[in-house]
Amino acid sequence: MTAGNSVSLLCKMSAPSITVVFPLLVVCWAFPQAGLPLWRSVGTISAWAGSALLVVSLVLMVRQPQLARLFGGLEFSYRWHHRSGLLAYVLLLMHPLALALDAWFEAPYLAWESLVPWAQSWPIWIGWIALLLLMFGLATTFALHLPYRRWRAFHLALGLGVLLGLVHSYVLLGTVDLILLLILVSSLALSWRWIASDLGVVAYPYQVTQVVRQVTGIIEILLTPSATALVLSPGQFLLVAFGDGGTYRGCGDYHPFSVSGINADGSLRLAIKALGPCTQRIQSIEPGVLVRLQGPFGNFLTEAQNKPQLWVAGGIGVTPFIAALRAHPRTQVTTLIYLFCSTAEAAFLHELTLLAQTDPKFELIPVETCKRLADFSSLLPQVEQLGAREVNICGPAPMVNALMPHLQRHGVASDAIHFERFDFR
Repeated sequence: MTAGNSVSLLCKMSAPSITVVFPLLVVCWAFPQAGLPLWRSVGTISAWAGSALLVVSLVLMVRQPQLARLFGGLEFSYRWHHRSGLLAYVLLLMHPLALALDAWFEAPYLAWESLVPWAQSWPIWIGWIALLLLMFGLATTFALHLPYRRWRAFHLALGLGVLLGLVHSYVLLGTVDLILLLILVSSLALSWRWIASDLGVVAYPYQVTQVVRQVTGIIEILLTPSATALVLSPGQFLLVAFGDGGTYRGCGDYHPFSVSGINADGSLRLAIKALGPCTQRIQSIEPGVLVRLQGPFGNFLTEAQNKPQLWVAGGIGVTPFIAALRAHPRTQVTTLIYLFCSTAEAAFLHELTLLAQTDPKFELIPVETCKRLADFSSLLPQVEQLGAREVNICGPAPMVNALMPHLQRHGVASDAIHFERFDFR
């Protein structure tokens, strides 16, 4: 294993490790005293473990390039953000139920009184409000078809729920340094996400200087830095917010876009497909529009570049590959299987065809496949020495899921397969 792979593995382990280790440390610190009834002990442990997991979830949602890299990439850290948040909710839901069960053994009416907030003091009210906010925010997480702006506003309920839950604990337990630390970390994470990320205080200013219509429904824009230029590599993506122009009115929200070209003067290109309301509006963008960029994020196309490559792109998933091909000629044999609905909708197809004709180490296999999955059983045998190649995949989830078993049947090792999906939020 190379040093780079070792660092990558350590980063991949950091998010799972903090999700497990930090709650365990908190529980060990706050472990109930001997002699406490069983279910009251369960309620206490679940409350502390759930609170610690919520703090971990907030830290993992921070959109900061160095922190995201430490946690194995933004997409990976978001995955663990969702997992830790879901587990925290389950543990926190156990807290009042365990306390009610403890009260039940004393008297059934006490169990009921422990569950109804109007029979309790105001700190208990805060705890119930926090739990309801967590329930609401968690429900919106699974609403995949909810418009992004509305989803983001609803998702803020999770952050408020975390803070109210910690205040609930602080008021009931009195001055406890650990709770103050959890409140501080949560507040810092929420503040950074809101001020630095959502409001874009640390974003890089760029300007649209050229707009090229690639094919129907896809444009490529050239962005020129207005101040310091970002340093990034092919395969990485940016969070981009478009402002207003002369007649153009931007969405204002940050959306992820892969870079399609990186120039020596610091300018860069983005390929944008009309997939939703905001990207539909971007199709009419004009030169002069101010743009704010955050990032770069991701480590796609960074693994084992000294090995022969197989790239598989679905539709606009060709973007990171065209960026790599534009950056420099291939140093290793590289085959790109490019899947698209029709030639009229295949971005960069003409440029890719020319590159395949001029670069002896680059091979293009274009496949027109619309409204059906590609026949990978006949495509993959066309790739020479497939089992020895590093495989990078970028495309929609059904394509990735259909391709994976075929690669494994052809002897491609699991750690040689890398992919990006389109379900990043």
